[in-house]
Amino acid sequence: MLSGELATLLSGRYVNFEIFPFSYTEYAELNGKDLCKQSYLDYLESGGLPELVHLSLPEIRRNYISALKDTVLLRDIIQRYNIKEARLLEDIFIYIVNNASNLLSISNVTNYFKSKGRKTSYDTVAAYIRFIEQTYLIHRAERYNIRGKDIIAGNSKYYINDLSFSNYLYRGFAYGVGYKLENLIYLELLREGYDVYVGSIRDKEVDFVAIKGDRTIYLQSTYLLADKDTIEREYSALEAIGDNYEKIVVSLDDVLLPSKEGIRHLQAWNLTSAIQ
Repeated sequence: MLSGELATLLSGRYVNFEIFPFSYTEYAELNGKDLCKQSYLDYLESGGLPELVHLSLPEIRRNYISALKDTVLLRDIIQRYNIKEARLLEDIFIYIVNNASNLLSISNVTNYFKSKGRKTSYDTVAAYIRFIEQTYLIHRAERYNIRGKDIIAGNSKYYINDLSFSNYLYRGFAYGVGYKLENLIYLELLREGYDVYVGSIRDKEVDFVAIKGDRTIYLQSTYLLADKDTIEREYSALEAIGDNYEKIVVSLDDVLLPSKEGIRHLQAWNLTSAIQ
């Protein structure tokens, strides 16, 4: 039973808990690893699904992830909703996996498949993406107007519930470390109970606006702060924000940069303690 159906059935007689794959700190503890760059990279290139802890060979892991994906798509979506275009459903999932951390719109996705000669429609693509969301294979982050404090209709970003889907099923596609890092940060914010949005301030994008109660955090995610141009790009978006909420740049750099204009630099493997 999908999440929305369960809520309707129980109607006020339940407490909703979202269960996620293992976090980085849980992964490190289970594998007896220190919190450091290397173990974080190991986690990034593996995934947090519990069963992976017991599966060491890449081919066995690939078969497990493939079977899990097929089970969710076939049982939870195709059979439940009597989907007629099963191949299209899976191809949409693959497309989103390989475009995770990028701004997408339903129109973009629809036009992509039409350009490949696929017969589909906006409504069909929208419905299929909604079904995939309901299984928690993917999550959607809406755009948020930081100055106006409201949601911007149109493009959203999608994130995978676990990187194992890209790491073991679709490795032939270009999905770099920076995109994976952004995906992991998004999931960690969700685990900690934040509502997470993609921020927009003037002509700049802030990777995440994370809100929980009275606490708001603005976060930028980047693989490495390797040069002045990268530092300027990542910091300038946060500097454009006029309020005094927390501002953080997260990267995989070996050396921390000093705080600048109230903006903290964090290494990704230390993120959890900073947002709790």
